[in-house]
Amino acid sequence: MSGQTLTDRIAAAQYQLTGSDMARAVCKATTHEVMAPKKKHLEYLVSATNTTNVNIPQMADTLFERATNASWVVVFKALVTSHHMCVHGNERFIQYLASRTSLFNLSNFIDKTGSHGYDMSTFIRRYGRYLNEKAFAYRQMAFDFTRVKKGAEGVMRTMTTEKLLKGMPVLQTQIDTLLEFDVHPKELNNGIINAAFLILFKDLVKLFASYNDGIINLLEKYFKMKKSDCKEALEIYKRFLTRVTKIGEFMKMAETIGVDKNDIPDINYAPSSILESLETHMNGLEDVKGGKKGEGSPTKGSPTNNVSPTSTPAKSSNAVPTLQPPPGESAAAAAAAAAAAAAEPAEDSLLDLDPLSSSGPSGGTSAAPTSWGDLLGSEMGDSLLSEPTLTAEPAPSTAAATPTPAAAEPGVSLAPPTSTAAATSPGAANMDLLGDAFATPVPAPEAPAAAAEGGAAAATSAPAANAGAA
Repeated sequence: MSGQTLTDRIAAAQYQLTGSDMARAVCKATTHEVMAPKKKHLEYLVSATNTTNVNIPQMADTLFERATNASWVVVFKALVTSHHMCVHGNERFIQYLASRTSLFNLSNFIDKTGSHGYDMSTFIRRYGRYLNEKAFAYRQMAFDFTRVKKGAEGVMRTMTTEKLLKGMPVLQTQIDTLLEFDVHPKELNNGIINAAFLILFKDLVKLFASYNDGIINLLEKYFKMKKSDCKEALEIYKRFLTRVTKIGEFMKMAETIGVDKNDIPDINYAPSSILESLETHMNGLEDVKGGKKGEGSPTKGSPTNNVSPTSTPAKSSNAVPTLQPPPGESAAAAAAAAAAAAAEPAEDSLLDLDPLSSSGPSGGTSAAPTSWGDLLGSEMGDSLLSEPTLTAEPAPSTAAATPTPAAAEPGVSLAPPTSTAAATSPGAANMDLLGDAFATPVPAPEAPAAAAEGGAAAATSAPAANAGAA
């Protein structure tokens, strides 16, 4: 018991006499020693949370009581112990924290016994706010973002639009509160703050995995949302972009306390073209509602009502009326007129089908997609191909004649322009947590686009794999 004060020994003896081994372990984990809580005491408390006859409220209340101590050492260790219980203990512990109206009231805490205590008081106040926000987020969502399943089948990837728009701001607030810890390497100068930073780092890795999954799900649903939801989703995505840099800086700082570099996720950044495409889609929705350009308002009963929201309804090939030839005109001239009528709008529709594509018409070389583009292109493309394909029908002929090859062309299939192959990013090897969500783009091999007489041929593609978080 070297290093413990007389007060620590008396408190431990009192709890031992009352027969409360759990309270005694809490006291042992939050002594006045300037060192992290001992592993054996933390393990005992974690195992106690999994025992049915243990009083969880009593354990939490004992930790709250220790957090009212005047010494920054005891308070800081009480916070670290509580956080450890939330992460590794039974879920009943964080459920109890979420059920309370108040937790750690440390907004005015300050230890004036020395300069070191004065400095540590700042981080104690920030740490207390984060633990309060963590419990509040659990109360809002009924689950802990750090403990839910990640990846393609995870909670954030399978969440409905309504719940996603509610949960993402809660997750963003929790991440913001964690980042406010804002410690610098030179301030990591004792075992207690090092232990706090390490467990915060592990939380941030898991929170960012959920955050990334939520953003992917949001982008998948974006082009099917109504206008008000699109505005909210766009703001969520903009806030995501501003947080990625701060998250990367916080994670890299973990190297200063001995975290293996291979355990620190390498975060790549999403291309700016995605934001531009989302904003363009928003502007398009506003134009459709206001009718500024006279487009996007299909006639009632028109087949364009079934077109995927990623295409412009007014430019679909079926929106072009069938042309009837004059009575004295030949059948060949009628077929040529029908082919010319179908060819022009088909080219425009291919330009507008993929809102994330920055390339021109499909007649040129296909642009090399980023991994985000692959993700959206593959998943949104699958949904488009699953719908009935719209084709432009040739005009009926009044004379019996053999149709020309241009007239026999069945029309242009409204499939989204995609690349000829899904490129594998070399940076994906060190992305065990985030998958290929932010992988570095690799140029795709060039392939000439096949052009058919009277229409444009859609390029074939291999669907890219969904990005998953570890």
